[in-house]
Amino acid sequence: MQMDSTVEPLYSSGSTVSSRRGRALPARLAASALATEGGVMSNEAFHAWFEERQRTHALQVSRIPLGDLRGWNFAPGTGNLRHDSGRFFSVEGLRVRSDYGPVREWCQPIIHQPEIGVLGIAVREIDGVLHCLMQAKPEPGNLNGVQLSPTVQATKSNYTRVHGGSAVPYMDCFIDPDPSRVLADVLQSEQGSWFFRKRNRNMVVEVGPEVEAGEDFCWVTLGQLGGLLRHPDLVNMDARTVLSCIPDWRAGSSTRNAGLHSDTEIRSWITTRRARHEITAEPWPLREAAGWHRSDEAISHESGLFFSIVAVDVSSHRREVPAWSQPLLEPHGLGIAALLVKRIGGVSHALLSARVEPGFLDVVELGPTVQCTPESYDHLPSGQRPRYLDVVLDRRPERTLFDAVLSEEGGRFQHARSRYLIIEVDEDFPTEAPEDFRWVTLPQVNELLKYSHHLNVQARTLVAGMRALP
Repeated sequence: MQMDSTVEPLYSSGSTVSSRRGRALPARLAASALATEGGVMSNEAFHAWFEERQRTHALQVSRIPLGDLRGWNFAPGTGNLRHDSGRFFSVEGLRVRSDYGPVREWCQPIIHQPEIGVLGIAVREIDGVLHCLMQAKPEPGNLNGVQLSPTVQATKSNYTRVHGGSAVPYMDCFIDPDPSRVLADVLQSEQGSWFFRKRNRNMVVEVGPEVEAGEDFCWVTLGQLGGLLRHPDLVNMDARTVLSCIPDWRAGSSTRNAGLHSDTEIRSWITTRRARHEITAEPWPLREAAGWHRSDEAISHESGLFFSIVAVDVSSHRREVPAWSQPLLEPHGLGIAALLVKRIGGVSHALLSARVEPGFLDVVELGPTVQCTPESYDHLPSGQRPRYLDVVLDRRPERTLFDAVLSEEGGRFQHARSRYLIIEVDEDFPTEAPEDFRWVTLPQVNELLKYSHHLNVQARTLVAGMRALP
């Protein structure tokens, strides 16, 4: 029997198939997005549950001298900071030469974590509405301790239990899942200025009624998650990137070919930027990184800008390992990640930038219109400030569609936060863009998210924010 081509099957066999026939995936996602008041758990009940989890999972985190790190050592020859097991991650030196940006050559520390981790959200239809299984997870670098994370957020070292700790809950949902249950599965990068070629597997897998929420987990709708994204430091970075990879239920085919640039033109532009930009990022001994100095307390730049590498001691009675110490990257200043949007020919477009960062695997990824820490440019001439930064700083409240201060990854970064903004520009704002910028429609963005290394992690947070707009 031939399957109806208008239905997107999520199961290949069993009685669950018949119950979902006639309900295409976009319609199911849209129904979940409209359920802003919740289903299994009301918004009021969620906040009560989350506050209780924050109290229960309070971590004890204290700064310690670098020399007091347990299980870590500075390699005698290079000065690179590494774990005794050779696993987890290391802090190494990197020497960079680039034709992009105001500074063309520099050295820096960078986090090297070659393992591919898993970031996974399990979804389940409950009372006819799709719900996401989210976790209240503490991380040592979180400003507020506990944030809302995916069902699974684990490095390979974690889920293979290199540390000897307990098993990662729900991991079996994401190890070799039935392909018919997979809604999204794509390798995506993380911060290319702080990680060297770091990738995680972003997954969304539908599960059945046999999967229930443990005490540190809850079922919430896409509509609830959209509202929670506006709360500062609540939905963590890993949850945001996975949410962006869910197929966009609003991206209809009617606007697919109505953009300022065709799909082929956008792909050609990305390829051109990757071919024309040059960047060389080579491993370099951390002890020889020019401009960086190691004290008892931190590895920092002589200017006091950018970031430092610090050490913390952590204890928790609710994590896989009850106590440990580790290095963290501590940024200096609040970042800005802003997306300018505009209706062109009646179709919504976002202005994306082709960014070159030393840790990217493929030279260029598309980022927000503006992505920077403004203080890092204070020592440079005004003409070398990021393009469109003044537009963002001079924004009008009535044209600001999304504005939230959100945390970056708390397992590797100490109190790293960025202000995420979506700003609608005026009709007379130029549609002509510089060569490293392009106006892209939302369906085109959705198509790019199906593939690895096209949108960076900051842009993916803003995609999640755009989908939460009314």
